Amino acid sequence: MEESKVMDYLNRLIQSLQSTQVYDQYGTALKDYEESIQKLVALFSQIKSTHKKVFFIGNGGSAAIASHMTADFMKNGGMKTCSLYDHSVTTCMGNDYGYEYIFSQQLELLSNEGDLLVAISSSGNSKNIVNAIKVAKNKGLNVLTFSGFGNDNHIIRTGIYNVHVPVCHYGIVESIHNLILQQIVDMIKEQENC
Repeated sequence: MEESKVMDYLNRLIQSLQSTQVYDQYGTALKDYEESIQKLVALFSQIKSTHKKVFFIGNGGSAAIASHMTADFMKNGGMKTCSLYDHSVTTCMGNDYGYEYIFSQQLELLSNEGDLLVAISSSGNSKNIVNAIKVAKNKGLNVLTFSGFGNDNHIIRTGIYNVHVPVCHYGIVESIHNLILQQIVDMIKEQENC
């Protein structure tokens, strides 16, 4: 494989990270990457200090990120996290209520006001993610979204903060979502080790 093709992918990833935008709940873009990360770290720190729970959700590759971050934010971030990916529970919810309700039904039962839902969806249009956000907002949860692709997706303006990677490439979108979440938990851990 030509070196230029390898570097093209890496350059595309870097450019996509540089064009990633974080919007607040009013749809206003935050100033830059540094301000965005500081706000996101502050959000998670506030959730931690008030002993609230964090729920991570996603489908496919985003489910893998959600599962990974459930573990990392618990172990390394010292936060209360809940996995919504138990096989029996997920298949039960899908069978009894429909796949579009696998997360929202669990949130109805497990979440409390002030908890945090981190909704990860490359397209921003997954029905089960959209439904979970509706339930979360109705129950008074904080919502943080991670999406990609077009800026007209269904979740891009639904959270108190909304991370958007404006490219139509699953691998790049998922890599950036994972990178940002990993940076947040690492920064929380570093702050507490000082």
